[in-house]
Amino acid sequence: MTTHQETTPRPPHQVLDGTDIARVITRIAHEIVERAKGAEDVVLLGIHTRGVHLARRLHARLAQITGRDIPLGTLDITMYRDDLRLKPARALEHTEIPGDGIDGRLVILVDDVLFSGRTIRAALDALSDIGRPRAVQLAVLVDRGHRELPIRADYVGKNLPTSLREAVQVRLADTDGVDAVLVGDRDYAARSSQALAPRPSEPHLPE
Repeated sequence: MTTHQETTPRPPHQVLDGTDIARVITRIAHEIVERAKGAEDVVLLGIHTRGVHLARRLHARLAQITGRDIPLGTLDITMYRDDLRLKPARALEHTEIPGDGIDGRLVILVDDVLFSGRTIRAALDALSDIGRPRAVQLAVLVDRGHRELPIRADYVGKNLPTSLREAVQVRLADTDGVDAVLVGDRDYAARSSQALAPRPSEPHLPE
């Protein structure tokens, strides 16, 4: 007689702390300055929500390195997502584009986690309605793999191999009270919303 034993979901464990995240942002800032020839025509656009906070931190580090105020904006991709019929409606956020626009500029999109690539595809669609940059690059805090579209990041804080059973959660002091990146079974995250309190970000589950 065969018995089926239910596997207990694995609770989240921390893979990056506040010091790690600060170090990663500094490294990415230096990489941008090197690759973008001083970042003279760079525009940073943070993707709501945690991408906005990361873009602000990256903006501050670039200012320290270059001595210039790099144009900074925000991008809401809600209405460009391809899963609007499948997921509950989200409140719309503000898209804010710097005064000089993005035409002919190097736009660097900033997000917290790169997963299937669908969020970035939506961001590119949103950009096409705003202007015509000379090039678009992507900076992410974490790349967890499992791409469904041919999209890759130009600047990566941490490559984090994961299984589809796992959820990656980014916590930032701006919204969650602490800086951390955690990985755990998605079933655990779904059953125990208190596990990542206070105010955890949404788990990056398969889209």
